[in-house]
Amino acid sequence: MAMLALAVLVAASCGVSKVKDIKVTSVDFKYITPTSARSLDAVLLLGIDNPAPAIKISALEGIVSYGDRALVSVTSGGIDLQKKSSQVYEVPCTASLLDGVSLLSLIPVFTGSPDALKADVRLHVALKNGPGTDLVFNDLKILNFTR
Repeated sequence: MAMLALAVLVAASCGVSKVKDIKVTSVDFKYITPTSARSLDAVLLLGIDNPAPAIKISALEGIVSYGDRALVSVTSGGIDLQKKSSQVYEVPCTASLLDGVSLLSLIPVFTGSPDALKADVRLHVALKNGPGTDLVFNDLKILNFTR
């Protein structure tokens, strides 16, 4: 019985250590639909390289910035990552303009350098039936936002 418990503990710890190796490889938007003057519904295209077993992302939070100015807060519910895979996931989300940001202040995003558009993302992830942890990714370039 003790050997079985030890084997389960070792297997679980190997899976947990792989969770820290998850990488966000790309960020883009499939579409954006305004829902009010200050919020949008969107489908985020999130490229994720997952070397771990199947993972549940229970929450996603992000801030989209242009240069040094934070513009939009993005939140989403959960998605399931396939085990040991690298793929792009479609993630329905809600985006809200931050205080002090107006629709007019977004014009430089569409007319300026696309390289200045970045995202900071926090994912709360957990192995199935296991404890969770937060993974933070900063300064992710947003691809093809202005296409």
